[in-house]
Amino acid sequence: MPLRVRILVPSLMFVLLAALWLVPVAVAAQQTEAPAAETPAAEASEAAAASDAPAEEPPAYPRGLDAVDIPLEELQLRLVPLTADELAALAVAWQGLAREATQAVVDTQLEIRAIRAEGDTAPDALRDQRVALTEERSRIFERFSAVVSSLDGKGGDPDLVESLRGYRSAIAIEETSRMNSRELAEVAAAWLISPEGGIQLLFRVTVVVVAILGLFVVARLVRGWARRMFGRIPNLSQLLTGFLAVAAYWLTIAFGLMIVLAMLGVNVTPLFALVGGAAFIMAFALQDTLSNLAAGLMIIINRPFDEGDYVTVAGVGGTVRNVSVVSTTVTTPDNQVIVIPNSKVWGDIITNVTASETRRVDLTFGISYDDSIEEAQAVLEEVVRAHPAVLPDPAPVVRVNALGSSSVDFIVRPWTRAEDYWTVYWDLTRQVKEAFDARGISIPYPHTEMVVREKDKASFARPDSAS
Repeated sequence: MPLRVRILVPSLMFVLLAALWLVPVAVAAQQTEAPAAETPAAEASEAAAASDAPAEEPPAYPRGLDAVDIPLEELQLRLVPLTADELAALAVAWQGLAREATQAVVDTQLEIRAIRAEGDTAPDALRDQRVALTEERSRIFERFSAVVSSLDGKGGDPDLVESLRGYRSAIAIEETSRMNSRELAEVAAAWLISPEGGIQLLFRVTVVVVAILGLFVVARLVRGWARRMFGRIPNLSQLLTGFLAVAAYWLTIAFGLMIVLAMLGVNVTPLFALVGGAAFIMAFALQDTLSNLAAGLMIIINRPFDEGDYVTVAGVGGTVRNVSVVSTTVTTPDNQVIVIPNSKVWGDIITNVTASETRRVDLTFGISYDDSIEEAQAVLEEVVRAHPAVLPDPAPVVRVNALGSSSVDFIVRPWTRAEDYWTVYWDLTRQVKEAFDARGISIPYPHTEMVVREKDKASFARPDSAS
């Protein structure tokens, strides 16, 4: 057989066998593609059938926010971006959960009462179930309150907010009022040992007490630090330094308490509204006090005097011991402590005796008309120059000031430091008297001379004596 025929025959057989194998595969592939081609039609029919059934509408708030097991901190954080409408829908949903939980508690309570009415003792499992249901409801109410508070803070419908809060209050009041003494005792005992009841309350009270004590310690440290820092500022009075230190003290306590309450989960936003309303009412009730407060601020800012100054205010002279925002405390030279309202201090003439470093001592001495003016002036100048507390600059002034009815009056005006004023005053008064006595210069005192002139006795006779 020729070589071509031997090669061609096997080739034709191979092609025939390949065709016989590929034909069934193609048919099977075509059969499998036919249902796939019909899939869109099937999907369309299924979609049409599904459209006839009622579809569940998604909630008006993000999913998962109405889960009973959601942590409170997570819920409060996820409530931040929600709008008032979303919060309203979520609050209604939590109200429904609270209703279901309350219904479960009521059903269990009725079951326990039915058992006790028959004279039997309620099983421990049933009582534990009631405690568990009550605790679960408390957790639901806690999250329900968080949602309602967020709704109120974001300007939700006031009527809706009041209704939701009234629902919880009404449940607590009605349920408690309808319990007998035994049930009340059981609920109280369960609440005391509950981690979310008495134990949590004890923990919060302990935290608040410890925080307050710690805040007072920290506030004292802040006050001392503030006093030292403000004391380094030049030209800052002691009054303003003390006021700023006290303000730092109370601000530390106020902000610290707000931080502690916020960490315990207390909503401090209503506190600001309460403080604002109380301040508005107190502004009318404490008008005089506010007037003293304003006057105290004016005294502290304008600094007409400082602590330790000797002043004359409201007709009272003394050393300033303390100035608060409502009153000024003055100690008189005889150690009387006088408290003057700041409105009277600021509204009257204020004389600050020790405001300047130096003061002039004004003295007046009189000599007889028979004494030598030159000698008296020399004596006065000598006594003034000899006193160690008298300042040479400005120079003392010794001059004849007036011709009195019975004396020639000298004015003596030396200058001294403010703290030596009374020392110079008293010393010069004594020393001048002693010097005048040593020189024979008299200090006259007021006296009246009577001159009797004798006339003709006939002029003193009565008119009817001549007859």
